[in-house]
Amino acid sequence: MHSILVTPAIVVRSWSFGESDKIVSFLTAEYGKVTGIAKGAKRSRRRFVNTLEPFSLVQLSFRDRPHTTLAFIHACDLIRPHKNLTTSLEKIACASYLMEVTDAFATEREESRSLFDHLKEGLIWVEDRGPSHSFLAFYELKLLGLAGYQPALESCRRCRRTRAGNSPGHWRFSARDGGLLCASCSALRKEAVPLSAEAIEVLVAVQRAKSILSDHASFSSAALTEGRSVLRHFIQFQTSRELKSASFLDTSSLTW
Repeated sequence: MHSILVTPAIVVRSWSFGESDKIVSFLTAEYGKVTGIAKGAKRSRRRFVNTLEPFSLVQLSFRDRPHTTLAFIHACDLIRPHKNLTTSLEKIACASYLMEVTDAFATEREESRSLFDHLKEGLIWVEDRGPSHSFLAFYELKLLGLAGYQPALESCRRCRRTRAGNSPGHWRFSARDGGLLCASCSALRKEAVPLSAEAIEVLVAVQRAKSILSDHASFSSAALTEGRSVLRHFIQFQTSRELKSASFLDTSSLTW
């Protein structure tokens, strides 16, 4: 029999399986994404009480099962329930987006401590301070960096020409190339989208920031909107996944 593995984990989603069981997906600190079956979870009054709710931080105990990738969930001990994440539509929308976008970059059974820590810290931030577009831009850019897709924003991705001394109004962003393209190089990429000088400066400032605690008060809502639109498209391109929670997030009234 396989030994029991124990790791901190965040509940990504769960759904019913049969009359009494649940299938649960986790992002773990030690084993990447883990999906398992919680036998009797719908009726349990001991092992799984209030521990399989989305966003919950738990100590997960599981073991692998022969001939299937679906693990057996032995137990879940609640560490942080994140109850305050469900107190407003804005928090629910933002937390759902963080879960989905991070899950898109995580891999089944491949250690992803950095992604796990980033999601854990992001959920705590949203719960304690509330969501904002500047926070989301910071989260998205750091996530891209952790996943190995940090966009090139300081110079042309193809010819390496820097933005300094060049016309600020002729730069475009290419998801395929992974960053900015100058006017000459962007002619080779019809799908590249124009990006204003202000939006570029916002993304550069956020990318350089070591913490969301940095002063982002000077960012205009228009520049943040433009910059985040490019980031979302870039994330969807890299993950080949439509971000379903993005439309839900768009309907909420986040601060800038």
